[in-house]
Parts: sequence; C-alpha cells; structure tokens
Amino acid sequence: MKSFPIPVVAIGPGSQPLDPDEILNTLDVPSDVHVFRAPIAELDAPPEVIAAALDFLRQLLAALDATSYGTPVRFSLLRVDPAIRKEINELLGEGEVSVLSGSDLRAQETAFTGIWRIRGDGVDDVEASAFPVALRDLALSRKAPGETVTPPDGLMNAPALMHEIQAESAQCVPSRAAHVINLSLLPVTPEDLAWLDEELGRANLSVLSRGFGNCRITATAWPNVWWVQYFNSMEKLILNSIEIVDVPAVALAAAEDYDETRTRLREWIASLESA
Repeated sequence: MKSFPIPVVAIGPGSQPLDPDEILNTLDVPSDVHVFRAPIAELDAPPEVIAAALDFLRQLLAALDATSYGTPVRFSLLRVDPAIRKEINELLGEGEVSVLSGSDLRAQETAFTGIWRIRGDGVDDVEASAFPVALRDLALSRKAPGETVTPPDGLMNAPALMHEIQAESAQCVPSRAAHVINLSLLPVTPEDLAWLDEELGRANLSVLSRGFGNCRITATAWPNVWWVQYFNSMEKLILNSIEIVDVPAVALAAAEDYDETRTRLREWIASLESA
C-alpha cells in the first residue's frame, strides 16, 4: 500500500500555497512504518491438509510469476475442502486493508500485499490484484445523484468546492490522475464540512487501511468521489481530503508491492517446506 502522503495543496477555491516544511510541522504524521510480518502458522493440521494448502500457494506463486502487474489472478475456493481452505487462510495470514460494501461482498488483504481474500454470496476467492476487481466494478457503477440543493446562507467555501467536485466527477475516467482537494489546508468551517458531507452522500463502500495510523476511505454517492481521512494512533484526524479518481492510490497495491509479494511468498513457501 502507498505510504502516508505529503499533503497536497489543492488547486481550487480558497487554496493558499504554504511552505512544505510548515505543512509537515502542522500535521501529526504517523511514524509507524509497515514492515512485512510472515503469517503465524502452527502447522498442526493433518499432513495431507498442509500439503494441499502448500500446493495451492505454489499454484498462486506460479500464476503471479506468469502474469504482469495489472492482470488480476483469481482462484475460487468454493469447492475446496473446508479444512484445506482454513489452512490456506492461516498460511496467507491477514493484512492491514479491509474493503466493505453495502452488499455482503467484502475483501480482506492477506499478509502479502495485493493478495486478497474475497467473500460474499457465492464468492470465496483468493485474488491477486491492485484492488479487488468486483469491488472496483461496484465503485465504478455509481451514478450521479443529480443537482445539489441550494446551499444555506452562512457557508464559506462549500458551494464552490461542490461545484469543483461535480465538474471533476463528470470528467473523471479510469486511470486518470487523482484530483485532490485537501480540506485540511483550506479555510472551511464545520458548517461547510457538514453540508458537503450531506450533499456528497454515501455509496456503502469503504476501505480501512491500518498501515499508517488509520486511513479511512469512503465512497460518496457521486461517481469517482471519495472522502479520504487519516487518523493517528489517538484517533485524531490529521489529514482530511476529497479525491476524485476511480480508486484512491492509497488503497491500491503498487507494482513494487507486487514484486515484493512474489519474493516474500517464495521465501514463505521455502520456509514452510523446510519446517
């Protein structure tokens, strides 16, 4: 996953250029750095179960080696024996990113960045991808809810920001660079934020990344519009932004993550084979 970003000075209403050192000094940036931790495997299952789970890991690694970044790899575990499926889950471990939707479809990243466990009605997959394909499709299916209501009196920048968001949402296409509105660096009032929150709505799709404090990414009702918030270990909001993009970069496994995952998975399999 992407590391904690240096705050972006948005080009939009009320933007004010600030000195980068001043920005970094005013935000309580999380200091915890994610490092790979191999899953804890007891290997107390029957030998044939462990062997079958290990064989699956080898198949997964072979598929990763045979494909390039950006080409999803998916295996269904629906017909796999429950004991073997449980062992596969233990050998893959659990990572720091969770994706939830309004339906029962959900995804949990494993200890290996870019490898996901995806579950839902009739779905029980292991998928290697930058972001779970089905959940990305769900995010891309959002339709503009229509015109906003007339803003109440007393707002500062919210109406102009909403106009900017609507325009960028209409122009956004997959793989386009994100348009970021950094609310932490703009003069906005609590009333501005409350009105924006109400007008943008929610799309029942959210991402939680626990790698650097907590990063909570919420899909709004508007296409390609996300509310991205970083909290420190004390649950203090330290960066509040709106991103107009197909999926925010912080939620994606990058190409270098994929390369590292291949290496880590290969080492993990070798250590299990020698155990």
